[in-house]
Amino acid sequence: MSHRPRAILPTVALAASLLLPTLAFPQSIEERLNDYPTVARADYVFGCMATNGQDRDSLERCACSIDVIASILPYEKYVQAETVLSLRLTGGERMSIFRSAAVANALVADLRRAQAEAEILCF
Repeated sequence: MSHRPRAILPTVALAASLLLPTLAFPQSIEERLNDYPTVARADYVFGCMATNGQDRDSLERCACSIDVIASILPYEKYVQAETVLSLRLTGGERMSIFRSAAVANALVADLRRAQAEAEILCF
């Protein structure tokens, strides 16, 4: 009878080792789409609507746009790119690194590509 629990233990350990990585690191599109906080999405939609009109059609298109961006760009990279863009608006010698650094340019380029995709799909 002691043989049976030993046979089950490796099976449980194997199942747990296979399941834990999927629980610890969400990989589905639904989970990735939801990594943008509601406030960030709302802020984007308000800014988009200020540019594109204050009507229901603009609301739907702007909401679609942030959804597309979120499906392409993880929230952390979105924040980094927005930060670089904000710092580029600041004058001064210290901020020149954000205008010329390859890493900063790559972040902004990724955001611009996501925005272009959203423009094509939503507007």
